Amino acid sequence: MSTDAAVKKPKTVFSQSDERVDWRKRKAEIKEAQRQRKEAKLIKQLEKQKQQEAAEREKLELEQSQNKKGRAYTVSVALPGSVLDNAQSTELRTYLAGQIARACVVFCVDEIVVFDEQGEDVKSVEGEFKGVGKKGHACIQLARILQYLECPQYLRKWFFPKHQDLQYAGLLNPLDSPHHMRIDDESEYREGIVLDRPTKQGQGSLVNCGMRKEVRIDKQLQSGLRVTVRLNKTQNQESKLCKAVVVAPSVPRTDGGLYWGYSVRLASCLSAVFTESPYEEGYDVTVGTSERGSNVDQTTLPPFKHLLVVFGGLQGLEASVDADQNLDVTDPSVLFDLYLNTCPGQGSRTIRTEEAILVSMAALREKITAAFSGASNGLLKS
Repeated sequence: MSTDAAVKKPKTVFSQSDERVDWRKRKAEIKEAQRQRKEAKLIKQLEKQKQQEAAEREKLELEQSQNKKGRAYTVSVALPGSVLDNAQSTELRTYLAGQIARACVVFCVDEIVVFDEQGEDVKSVEGEFKGVGKKGHACIQLARILQYLECPQYLRKWFFPKHQDLQYAGLLNPLDSPHHMRIDDESEYREGIVLDRPTKQGQGSLVNCGMRKEVRIDKQLQSGLRVTVRLNKTQNQESKLCKAVVVAPSVPRTDGGLYWGYSVRLASCLSAVFTESPYEEGYDVTVGTSERGSNVDQTTLPPFKHLLVVFGGLQGLEASVDADQNLDVTDPSVLFDLYLNTCPGQGSRTIRTEEAILVSMAALREKITAAFSGASNGLLKS
């Protein structure tokens, strides 16, 4: 036997059938492993994509929340119409109403409630002011002048016919609110009146918004209605009409961050100020003003959706409480969440209501902003 033959290793002998079975099994295992790797890779890619989408969504929501200009809360002011009784002439009564309107607009008041501190049932603005001493009629005149001043100038001829209460309203200082547009002012929102014009089937009504062109809205509405519209961002300059959609009057405030004027409400007594609130949940924070209240400088406002600040007349809120047959209390402070002295250490024995509005709203301005900023951080859902 040769040496080469002695060192050769014996060959492993496999049968043909065994070799075929093992190969097929091995091939199946390789395919299964590849499939699992592909699935794992795909799952990993999907998870990574979901994480990226979630991060982009969070970033977008953060940017939107930071860029959102609107405010969800409202501020209401209530005062007795009898404040006009303290004026000595028709001209001075009108000027006094103008001062109240200016003060409310300066501090972005969304609602003005005029209540009758004598407890008479006054729920209509139809009537005439007969002179000092005619209780109740002062509320009607004050409400009418406030509505007149809030209405954009180009709409007044439709909504306010000639009336004795408005005899001197044209002499008042304009409110110059953001919704009081000039003819060439550019704005996303405008106030208008639905015109009595025939329109084709499927087309919306025509609206006069104080522009050089009339506006075609997206709905058919009854003529004579006052509407708030949002103009389309892209307009055909060659078209004879502008296009817009009708929105709620609160949208410029909640979405655009614009102060869009105030609404006026008449209340027959002090208790009706609270019970007839236009908001579904009512006012969640109420503030009464009096020189007998707590120091406003030492007070903070809780988060709120709808704030109400109530002012008294010549004899204070005590007179309004005493005249209200629906109230069984004698102390006005029990009616409010906060009862504040907004001008501690006053030098005059009395502060007139039109002055009290300016002083009080100036003192509450930063507290209102602070309460809303805390609410926007999660304490309040709009």
